[in-house]
Amino acid sequence: MVNPRILTIIPAHNEADSLARVIAEVRAAVAKADIVVVDDGSWDATAAIALAAGAELLRLPFNLGIGSAMQTGFKFASREGYDIAVQVDGDGQHDASYIPVLLEAVMKGDCDMALGSRYLNSGSYGGPAGRRWGTALFSRILSLMLGQKMTDATSGFRAINRPLIEQFARDYPRDYPEVEALLAAHMARRRIREVPVDMRQRGGGRSSIGSFRSVYYMVKVLLALLVTATRGRAPQAD
Repeated sequence: MVNPRILTIIPAHNEADSLARVIAEVRAAVAKADIVVVDDGSWDATAAIALAAGAELLRLPFNLGIGSAMQTGFKFASREGYDIAVQVDGDGQHDASYIPVLLEAVMKGDCDMALGSRYLNSGSYGGPAGRRWGTALFSRILSLMLGQKMTDATSGFRAINRPLIEQFARDYPRDYPEVEALLAAHMARRRIREVPVDMRQRGGGRSSIGSFRSVYYMVKVLLALLVTATRGRAPQAD
């Protein structure tokens, strides 16, 4: 892939504390990539910060969740003809210096999705024990369903090519979509490759997943995987 058009999609809900730094890091890592911030119903200065930093801004009327925010970004990428879309969360957890690693895997044609894994090499990432356990559980389940080893199924740090942009623009999981989107991509015969990255703790704001929602998240995603696998509702590759 020669000189692809690259779009970095940053979903953000009340990320005023970290967003300016995230945008600056993305620009430093990939100067030629365009940036769109999808403001998911923030009530703080997220939108103003995105505009001040020179990013494209898409505003949702109220908080619709990460799935809807990302699908909005994919629809924009599809409409504007981008070849690769990169997801970088607005909370500062994703180290943008690894974006070129994700891009290289997609540009070489090794995969349709490059997934940044914080556990692929050292497995040293911290974070709440419950969340680490959940990631390990989903990774084991997806490893069986996809027929390949997965180590970080809940990672939202990823790059996808044009066919997946089109697929996700049409149909993308709404609620906690990261795990289910991997299965949808696999069922459409897209190739997924994990690449090692480092991640950090949140740079500001507050996670949307508390203790109660963690339980809901686990149950919802497990049911969604079962339904997706049983009904085969993911769109097939052309």
